[in-house]
Amino acid sequence: MKKFFLIIGLILLNGFQAKTIHDSLFIPKYFNPVVLDDCDACGCAAGNGSSGFESLLNPQFIGIKYFAQHYKAKENLFVKDLTKDQYFNTIQLWGKIPLTKKLSVYASLPFHFHEKKTMQGDININGIGDLNLMGIYQFLNSKDNTHQLNGGFGLKLPLGKFDEKGITGVNPSFQLGTGSWDYQMVVNYKFQKNKIAVLLNTDYIVKTENKKHYHFGNQWNYAATGFYQLLGNDITVFSGKAGFQGEVYDRNRQFDEVLPNTAGSALYGKIGFETSYKRFSLGSEVMLPVYSRLAGGDIEAKSRFSIFLNLGI
Repeated sequence: MKKFFLIIGLILLNGFQAKTIHDSLFIPKYFNPVVLDDCDACGCAAGNGSSGFESLLNPQFIGIKYFAQHYKAKENLFVKDLTKDQYFNTIQLWGKIPLTKKLSVYASLPFHFHEKKTMQGDININGIGDLNLMGIYQFLNSKDNTHQLNGGFGLKLPLGKFDEKGITGVNPSFQLGTGSWDYQMVVNYKFQKNKIAVLLNTDYIVKTENKKHYHFGNQWNYAATGFYQLLGNDITVFSGKAGFQGEVYDRNRQFDEVLPNTAGSALYGKIGFETSYKRFSLGSEVMLPVYSRLAGGDIEAKSRFSIFLNLGI
């Protein structure tokens, strides 16, 4: 699987050498230039997503996305190797709807189907996840659209099931939901000139204790993504993108007691593409870890893949 991702990455890198049509990074009304993952990663909050906000840029949209994560876990305490696979899969409905010229509302509702290998056999869970709601405000947009700054605040509503049995394993985040009301703050900056665009994103998630007295650790996400237009005209745009994304997780707690081997961090390199045709936009991305130390080293990130299809509104 890792070789497959690397092959895709090489193809996309070669694509950057293609001849472009325009002298500027033309972004039509319904093109979605960046979409970040909306699932808490392993070790943070129940496989619900990392960077729980989408594009803070135009257009406004509704759509569907598939997001997959692969990890290796240390299920046998007497063996040093990380031997067991864990797969987090999510299909989600999402949208970003304008309320005023500068204020928008973002929402996403995921459906999870997760699988992990254990010494006792395979374990599968599936069902609806936690609902994300966020208000996004545009603080700055220069006259030439070179600079744009957006920020937002949101809530995560605990619709997904939290299973107490799930926290006894190596990865307590093998859940459909956290069972808690969580709060999120985000900032997004875009620089765009000619055929190049750069986006910087960061968000922080404050997590609370659920009814079962379990408290997932707070989470900080950050990302930088560069875009280069390969093709473009009045109705179609195709851009390649590459960058990195990092995640840092605080320790989990239960009955206010700190739990060992629950904090961690990971850094990914990523590459992908995004394209639009009239009101439709399509994008995909692969991510491979540059650094990974999750759950005190008992879990290792292996790969991620996402693909989305949006309709501009």
